[in-house]
Amino acid sequence: MPTEADRTGPAPGALLLCRAVPGAVAPVAHLLRERMQLTRAGDEWSVLVPEGGPWRDAGEPVDRVVTGWATALAVGAPWPVLALWWDADHAGFTLASGFRRPVGFVWLASGLPAGEEEAMRTFAARVGLDPVLDLQALDRLTKPDSAADARTRLRGLLAVLARVGVSLPQQLAPGEPADRLREAAALQPDSLPVEWPGWRDAVAERDTVDHSRLGPWMPWTGGPRARALALAQVAAGVPLTARGIRRRDGGLIAAGALFLAHGLLSLAYGLTHPRD
Repeated sequence: MPTEADRTGPAPGALLLCRAVPGAVAPVAHLLRERMQLTRAGDEWSVLVPEGGPWRDAGEPVDRVVTGWATALAVGAPWPVLALWWDADHAGFTLASGFRRPVGFVWLASGLPAGEEEAMRTFAARVGLDPVLDLQALDRLTKPDSAADARTRLRGLLAVLARVGVSLPQQLAPGEPADRLREAAALQPDSLPVEWPGWRDAVAERDTVDHSRLGPWMPWTGGPRARALALAQVAAGVPLTARGIRRRDGGLIAAGALFLAHGLLSLAYGLTHPRD
């Protein structure tokens, strides 16, 4: 007999792929204030496996939440973030890079494409895939295929991304329950938990960050430009958070909160570590 999971489809879940090593990702990721597990996903990639409180406990749409997270992480660091997500009815991905508008694609649970082909082409260009061979492989993911459900589509996407170095541990398969994914990630040899350490510890952690990995423009590197960026992040975070609260949008709230956290931590770091 079919189980409840078979009748309702997979529980919502997500993976966040960052084009950076875990040591560069952790200081930025903990500002999301979401419990996650972080491990390698290739030589130049890392994967964040979230616990999923916003969609598990608060009923937020998983795609909206992870789009907010990916956007917040990408504007807070000089590397792109790819969010893979799924629920009982859909699956898809969102790529965020810098301040550019995120791009993504969606499939129905059956695998039927529900996105725009142009978005897939934009995605290929931003990730650095081959504009001919790799784009042909991505193009097949935008066509109907009765033998491929949404989970198969995500696996196909990951197969193409192997061309740019993505190599997820075998146990981290899209569509698996969040708790099982986090347990699998925790068993990886270089895995580490990501949790909000509190304001005092977060400010202190700035001293241990390798700024060269994050880019000279990062707000806690000090100087007039850093202070200006910190103030701009605070100014952007307040209305973004307020808008998210009004709309009950967990993704917007997370993005706004990360802007605020970046800005306030940077200002605090500047006060406690003045530069000559």
